[in-house]
Amino acid sequence: MTAWLDETLTTLAFCWRLERRDGVTLGFTSHDRDLVMDGLVYRAAPGMAPSAITRSAGLEVSTLDVGGALTADAITEADLAAGRWDGARLRLWAVDWTAPDEAPLLLARGEIGDVGVAGTGFTAELRGPAALLERPVVEATSPECRASLGDRRCRVDLGARTAIVAVVEADGLALRIDRAEPAPNGYGYGRLRWLDGPNGGLAADVAASAGDVLTLREAPAFAVTAGERVMLEEGCDRRLETCAARFANAVNFRGEPHLPGNDLLTRYPGA
Repeated sequence: MTAWLDETLTTLAFCWRLERRDGVTLGFTSHDRDLVMDGLVYRAAPGMAPSAITRSAGLEVSTLDVGGALTADAITEADLAAGRWDGARLRLWAVDWTAPDEAPLLLARGEIGDVGVAGTGFTAELRGPAALLERPVVEATSPECRASLGDRRCRVDLGARTAIVAVVEADGLALRIDRAEPAPNGYGYGRLRWLDGPNGGLAADVAASAGDVLTLREAPAFAVTAGERVMLEEGCDRRLETCAARFANAVNFRGEPHLPGNDLLTRYPGA
């Protein structure tokens, strides 16, 4: 299938396919002109260059670095700093640039990890599927719930607890919206996704809410103007009392609120 590699004069080029979490997909190539593969145009500018690629059959975690140039219409420093490329899926092929769709050789796949910017260029780490093996196998006990509100373990339906609202006023970490919270601190510990404006597609964590005011954990990456829409999900402080009283979901609580803590070991007789 890769007979083109056996030719006396090889026509080798690298092709990268980047898929951001918001659905934007871009293609880049190390060749000196644009290539088209599987309907996607792989741009020669800014292009990308890989570090040494090592493939093995073991379970060790393997990474490689890719580098490229910052451009106004593809990958910008502002987008990198805002986190638009965090966790983006990346696939790297070696192709015959005279016929890119014929027998491309997949060299690496994974997600974008650490990203660095220097001058007019950037470098990004590609973490392969084996990186998942670094995650803990057994969960540690905790008095708070270890599930996330609405996931398959929590099972709370977020459909009725998600709203699209408009920003009335923005001031640093504070956002005033055109709708009041459904319960005291109802949006606290929740998630917000920007639908409009320069922040469109980005997500943010909500630290607390009071009435129609939200307090974000981090300031938005770009300026916010009145009228921009956001999709807002209710949050949960992961306490058993909240799970039972507000969500009627204590049966799915994933914590150990009554398990004695380390302070039990420090007690002495008669204390």
